[in-house]
Amino acid sequence: MEVAQVITINFRDAHGGESGTVTTEVGPTLMEVATMNNVAGVIAECGGGASCGTCHVYIDERWSAMLPVPEPEESDLIEFLDGVQPNSRLACQLVLEENLDGMIVTTPLAEG
Repeated sequence: MEVAQVITINFRDAHGGESGTVTTEVGPTLMEVATMNNVAGVIAECGGGASCGTCHVYIDERWSAMLPVPEPEESDLIEFLDGVQPNSRLACQLVLEENLDGMIVTTPLAEG
């Protein structure tokens, strides 16, 4: 029987404050984990279709290099979002793997 690999993801809000640490198995997307754990700032209106941008997050520099290069669909959508930074990604496009244990993710300011 194979034991599932468990990792932690550290979410912060746009002010740099700690929003919480989530423990999860490898395999789901960052968006799925964020929405299942009610992480503020990750809305995911399209449910992971890379068509709305409401799962836009900032990946800490240390972790960005460990992620695959964005596919053209992701890059094209990110280009038109508010608050884009060089480390902007769509959480729905990031599958959580063992090497991402401890990753720091910042959620943009919620509109309101």
